[in-house]
Order: sequence, then C-alpha cells, then structure tokens
Amino acid sequence: MASSDDALETYTHLPLHIDPQTKQITALSSDKSLQDAIANINNLHNAMKLLETPNNIPPPPVPVNPKRSANVQKLRENAANASRKGQHADAIRLLGVAIDMATARPGWEPMGLAREELALMYLSRAAANAGAQNFPEGLIDAECSLECKRGPGQGPNGEKIPGNGRAYIVGGRCLMEMGRWDDAVEWLERAIDIEGKDNEDGRELTRQLADAKSHVKHTG
Repeated sequence: MASSDDALETYTHLPLHIDPQTKQITALSSDKSLQDAIANINNLHNAMKLLETPNNIPPPPVPVNPKRSANVQKLRENAANASRKGQHADAIRLLGVAIDMATARPGWEPMGLAREELALMYLSRAAANAGAQNFPEGLIDAECSLECKRGPGQGPNGEKIPGNGRAYIVGGRCLMEMGRWDDAVEWLERAIDIEGKDNEDGRELTRQLADAKSHVKHTG
C-alpha cells in the first residue's frame, strides 16, 4: 500500500471541461475530493453572477481635472508674487499647499503631468527657502525637484525635453551658503555633465563651480 507521502508526490492529469454557455466546470473523475472542489468553484461562480455588478464597477477614467491644474498654477503664481516682495514664508506656505494638491491627483491621470507640476513646485519652494536662508530645506526641495525631472532628453515623438538646470543652481547655492564646498563642487560638476554648459543655466553652473573650487583651494 502506498504511503501518504507517495500519494502526495503522485500527479494524475485530468482534463477539465468548461461549458461555453454556463461556464460550469466538469471533470471525468470519481474522486470525491476533486468533485467537491469543482462544485465549490461552480457555486462561487453562480453566486458572483447574481451580484449587481453594474453598481460595483468603478467609473471609467475621466479627463484631467482642469480646475485642479488651474488651482496649482494659481498657487504658484501667488507664491512667486510673495517671493518678489520678500515674503518668503508666505511663498513656502502656498507652495506646500500646491505640492499637496499636485500629489493628490487621481492615479488615472497622467503621471507625467503630476511630475512636471511637482518639479516646478519643489523648485519654486527651494528658491523661496533659499531666499529665507533655510538652506538645508532649500537643498532638499532642489533634490526633490530633480527626482521629479532630471536632465534634458527626447520625448516619444522626438521632441526635445528641457532639463532642470535651475534646480541644480538653487541646490548649488544652498550647499555653498552652508559652506559645504566639496559637496558643492561634486554637485555642480554632475550638474554640468547632465545639463551642459552652452546655455544660460550651464553658464551659471560653470560660474558657481569656479566659485566653489576657489573656496576649496583656499580652505585646503
């Protein structure tokens, strides 16, 4: 007589049949445990068919909510006006609300839209933090902006995607203001490798790098 261990290692292939109309499963077998399992599956299927599924199906994705986009943009504009007046704390507060609003976009909306918004919001808040001399916070926001949008590239249709040089510029300023000259040199060299130096942002990054290197030599 075969042991229970031997029985567990034995595999017997039994073809299953699914009725095309009722979707009920049947198998040509006298094994009671198998027939019970199939009966349970069929009963579950029948129970699910009785559910009022039209009321339980989530609605299809809707287009991007223009009101949310307009509110995010309005908050950014108000924050920019506050920063120009030297009201950096107000700008930081407004941009915090804008960031929360952008991150709360429904999952069915294009991820690229949220990332583009967040890159701008974090960059603006990084600049506001730098203006308020909150340099550690400004550096973190610059890094967050770069996480959302890093470096120039090419889109799926061949269009040119601009980089995020301003985030590197603000981050470089924060590092230098904190006296982290070695970190600033490394940051700015990486920025120039990614963004290039033949545009306005690249020229500012190059100027910052020269300044940072001069302090490294002086302190060394």
